[in-house]
Amino acid sequence: MMMPVISFSKQVKRAGQVILLLAFGLIAAPATAQVVPDPDATEVAKTPLRDFNIDARDIPEVLRVAERDPYATAGLRRCDAMVNEIAALDQVLGADYDIALDDGKGGLNKGRIGQSVVGSIIPFRGVVREVTGAADAERALRAAYTAGMVRRAFLKGWGLGRGCDYPARPKAEIGAGE
Repeated sequence: MMMPVISFSKQVKRAGQVILLLAFGLIAAPATAQVVPDPDATEVAKTPLRDFNIDARDIPEVLRVAERDPYATAGLRRCDAMVNEIAALDQVLGADYDIALDDGKGGLNKGRIGQSVVGSIIPFRGVVREVTGAADAERALRAAYTAGMVRRAFLKGWGLGRGCDYPARPKAEIGAGE
């Protein structure tokens, strides 16, 4: 009779640990997931396909260029060239920090919660993602987004140094003395 009680106790403890890890993951996700855009319903539905590396996300070409050399200055003699590059990066990355608005919704995102729930259905998800190569593809995508953000910041700094107007430089704060 003691065996079922011990087994049940271990299961309850293990379930509590899983819930704690999921809760921590949901709380920590906004801090670590500021690079890749928030998932929508389609992305949530594709989560199992992405976990098995069947439907990996493509890295946009503008991010591939940024990865190769985020600090390249060739062709950046004119402010218009910087504006064009920044606009191309904005299309992929979304609004930059100098113009992004706080939506007041806090850190939780329905799409990320949905992905977490759908992903929790797959047993040993982390192992599956490593074996199928999905984890490597996700790391490559995140690295590309980071390179794109670095490139955009560099371009704005380069534009500032060359005396360009916004958007080829950071947007000046209202009331800032420049």
